[in-house]
Amino acid sequence: MTNKEIIKRLYHEIIPYKIPLFIAMFAMIVVAALTGAQAYLVKDLLDKIFMEKDVFFLQILPLIIIAIFFTKGVLYYTYAIILERVGQSIIRDFRLKIFAHIHRQSLSFFHNTPTGTLISRVLSDVALMQQAVSTVIIQLLRDFFQVIFLLGVIFYMNWKLALICFLIIPLAAIPIVKFGKIFRKLSTKTQEETAEVSNMLHETISGSRIVKAFCREDYEVERFHRQVETLFTITMKNAKYRVFQSPLMEIIGGFAVAGIIWVGGSEVINGSATPGTFFAFLTAMITAYDPVKRVSQVNSTIQQGLASAQRVFAILDIKPEIEDKPEATSLAPFKESIEFHDVSFSYGTEKILSHINLKVPAGEALAIVGPSGGGKTTLTNLIPRFIDLQEGSITIDGTDIRDVTTNSLRNQIAMVTQQTILFNDTIRNNIAYGKDSCTEEEIRRAAKAAHALTFIEELPNGFDTALGEGGAKLSGGQRQRISIARALLADAPILILDEATSALDTESEREVQKALENLMQNRTTFVIAHRLSTIKNASRIVVVKKGKIVEEGSHEELLKLEGEYQLLYNMQ
Repeated sequence: MTNKEIIKRLYHEIIPYKIPLFIAMFAMIVVAALTGAQAYLVKDLLDKIFMEKDVFFLQILPLIIIAIFFTKGVLYYTYAIILERVGQSIIRDFRLKIFAHIHRQSLSFFHNTPTGTLISRVLSDVALMQQAVSTVIIQLLRDFFQVIFLLGVIFYMNWKLALICFLIIPLAAIPIVKFGKIFRKLSTKTQEETAEVSNMLHETISGSRIVKAFCREDYEVERFHRQVETLFTITMKNAKYRVFQSPLMEIIGGFAVAGIIWVGGSEVINGSATPGTFFAFLTAMITAYDPVKRVSQVNSTIQQGLASAQRVFAILDIKPEIEDKPEATSLAPFKESIEFHDVSFSYGTEKILSHINLKVPAGEALAIVGPSGGGKTTLTNLIPRFIDLQEGSITIDGTDIRDVTTNSLRNQIAMVTQQTILFNDTIRNNIAYGKDSCTEEEIRRAAKAAHALTFIEELPNGFDTALGEGGAKLSGGQRQRISIARALLADAPILILDEATSALDTESEREVQKALENLMQNRTTFVIAHRLSTIKNASRIVVVKKGKIVEEGSHEELLKLEGEYQLLYNMQ
């Protein structure tokens, strides 16, 4: 993506704030004009007061200066606070936009994109974008207007000396353009390494239990040290180029001032210019050169912002793999059956499911068993469209799931998985997560049916207990029962249980199994299980191996076949 394309897209994001920006711009122009007036007043200060001894001008000049500085102060506050609000609004808008866009992606997006990278985009990159936008608006626009008015003063007072200034400006632009390309490259690398640091931090903290179990604390510290050292090296390289610009611009400015003093001083000596005119010109030129120097200083910020904007837009340009059709309708309440019609699915060249044909009547508890990697979870992930069909179709009451909105489809499905996902919130809010509005009584009933009410009430804060990240303050069995209560409260007619008890000890499993029995009542249930003892009472069992259904029947029927199911059963 070119700079022009990035700037064009940023411009469209700024347009909604054009009215406050115009107000701020007007204030900038007035401030710039007053800065030019300040420089011009140096001429009258020297000529009229010190040379001509004009008493009246001595009396009025301090009042004029006070009025100028007061007006500049008020207007500076006005445009600064407006632009701060606009800048923060842009951060808010972009973070909301990228957060919403991320959550519209399919599961494969999250599998392929590290968490730390996404966090870096939402927090770090968006903040750097805002800094760049603010820098452009506040400094570059303000300095541009200031230079324009000061150049007007310079040309008005002495056009010959003004031409010397114009010879210097192109020289000052050379390092700005040259270093700009370097800053862009280094800024991109810096943000990439920052994302790697974020990834490593997230990974080691979330996996702290394994780190400690294998005594790998020192190893992880050393690994993190290498990563931050790489980031440090790149950051320092960026800093060297950034800092080098300032003395370089000072040297160029020094030549300009020396030339002005030589030529202007000669004119004063020859009598073709007054001392007031010369010093006013010199003041205006030095004041005008300060903004030119600042361009070199803010150049690195702008390049950082453009690099970050490119990374943010790269995420925003990723189209969700699964989107509703324009003509998609809401799925009617489920009543009859779910059917798989010749369904096949592959990850790359690896065939995961092959020609699956299956009909699940409403109210049936279907157990799906088989060796690891056989396609069991993929089969159930297709139902809520976490991944999309490649061949064949899945229908609910005869309606293809691709013809209905994903929200209406998923609203009729509840899930309990092996890896229990709880949020850093209260127990009450975690149970109520799947339902927009519910009463306290409904939450308590769900907790009771999930065999969770007793232990919840034993906690000091009851339902208001904060669970910590991932529900860390609860045991595995307790977390799973909170998850089951959440599914109960959602009251969806279709239920998917993916290894819901495999990570639990025997005692916890017994409690969770009771809760699951309550949850499965009057629901169409897909149960994935490795512990075959938990699915003996399923209405039907299908055995999936290498992406195909190889056996189907009840527990007793499958044992009589003396095939794959019996082999799995005897292994336990």
